[in-house]
Amino acid sequence: MTGTATFAFRYLPSPIGRLTLVAGDEGLAAILWENDRPGRVRLGPLVPAPDHPVLNEAERQLRAYFGRELTAFNVPLSFTGTDFQKQVWRALLTIPYGEVRSYSDIARQIGKPAAVRAVGAANGRNPISIIAPCHRVVGMDGSLTGFAGGLEAKDYLLTLEGRRPAAITGDLFATAG
Repeated sequence: MTGTATFAFRYLPSPIGRLTLVAGDEGLAAILWENDRPGRVRLGPLVPAPDHPVLNEAERQLRAYFGRELTAFNVPLSFTGTDFQKQVWRALLTIPYGEVRSYSDIARQIGKPAAVRAVGAANGRNPISIIAPCHRVVGMDGSLTGFAGGLEAKDYLLTLEGRRPAAITGDLFATAG
């Protein structure tokens, strides 16, 4: 988002690097990666907020997720993007913990089966990674594909959730034991 809106932020150390949590007036607006591509998520000015209620809750839930104590998030979200992007991001929220979908699956789910590349592009601009689980979207053959946090982070998150990507196990539906 561009303009005069101000966003609160704080850093969160995590097993996959330092994350930047960003909140607007209506909820969590972004989780940015340590080496995020500039401009991938458009936001207004960021101001440090050591005690913002949405950031407090997002941090609590992310810590529980990384500690394998949480499988579903319920922090309020505030997506900023095009209508199509928001449709894709809402579809991401329906992917259950420990499961994966292909870009084609998401395109079909939103009623646009030919929009596989556009779904991939929207997935790559997902501002609220992890909570809107774009890491759960893989190639048709189950292989790991692009991820703003890097493929190592994507593999880590899938493994945390009990999945081993097909590129590693050779079986899209295998789970780690």
